[in-house]
Amino acid sequence: MQRCMPVTTSRITIEEDKLGGKPCIRGMRLSVQDVLGYMASGMSESEILEDFPALEKEDFQAIYKFAAQMTGNRSVG
Repeated sequence: MQRCMPVTTSRITIEEDKLGGKPCIRGMRLSVQDVLGYMASGMSESEILEDFPALEKEDFQAIYKFAAQMTGNRSVG
């Protein structure tokens, strides 16, 4: 069965040689899954931005959109 991947953007990239092909933020070695995990553990966007200064506030919108696509929400566009 072929897995359908959402379209990546300039903010969410998938590179086979980086983090095993996990979706990353702008080619960094920081995955979408990592950021969502930090948020799930209670960290705020501000705290994550403090810990990862290379991140930009606009990256969060891309992360949320990507996560919605991965869970099958077709209304995100």
